[in-house]
Amino acid sequence: MKRIKLGILQTNHDKSVEVGDAFPDDAHRFRDLFDAQETRFEYRVYMTIGGEVPKSLDEQDAYLITGSPLSVLDTHVFTEELISFIRSCDIAKKPLIGACFGHQIIAVALAGIVKKTSSGYNVGVEKTHFFEKKPWMQPNIQKLGMYVFHEDEVTQLPEGAKLLGSTPNCKIASFSKGNHIFTTQAHPEFTPEFMTSVVSHTAQKDQNFNPQSALAQINDRTEGHVYADWCTEFFKGQV
Repeated sequence: MKRIKLGILQTNHDKSVEVGDAFPDDAHRFRDLFDAQETRFEYRVYMTIGGEVPKSLDEQDAYLITGSPLSVLDTHVFTEELISFIRSCDIAKKPLIGACFGHQIIAVALAGIVKKTSSGYNVGVEKTHFFEKKPWMQPNIQKLGMYVFHEDEVTQLPEGAKLLGSTPNCKIASFSKGNHIFTTQAHPEFTPEFMTSVVSHTAQKDQNFNPQSALAQINDRTEGHVYADWCTEFFKGQV
């Protein structure tokens, strides 16, 4: 059976000794997540953090935009071209998934609104309550616990988008548009070890960041693998 060609647009390149040198990068974490499944993909990583985006939508069957510590509220070297790419995906109905930063930049590209959270960092394990179901959400589970780490959030959906799920601290935690866009504010690709490192490293850099609550939740049950199953079904249904 021919493998689905999945393009991963990496919007982060951590260069710290504590995180970047100690763990695989964002694209590899998603590859590890998907490679635990029976369905296998053919991957192509685009270093979007450095300005690389696909020259043609037809280069891959589907795309995924990773998370990033960068804010979508700032302008980056890749912002203009990534937004143009997202809009092209939407027009062509090319399958596209966004996680965390990816979720937010898709919203911005399609005329949604992103703002700083009113309460600062939202970090830990949160259950996304999926009250709207789509055909690709198999197995059928209503609430998924996943790691979250963000201080920006989508506050207004793009026109034509549908709210799929919320968490206690993030109303627009997941949305879709048609059957070709699917997003999450969470990090299904995070592991307990990686989350511990990121939280601890952030606390070292930012004296205003209190890591205790997040660290206490590190070993709470997470179901990022279920979200990965949904992503695979989403891709298979559109390719």
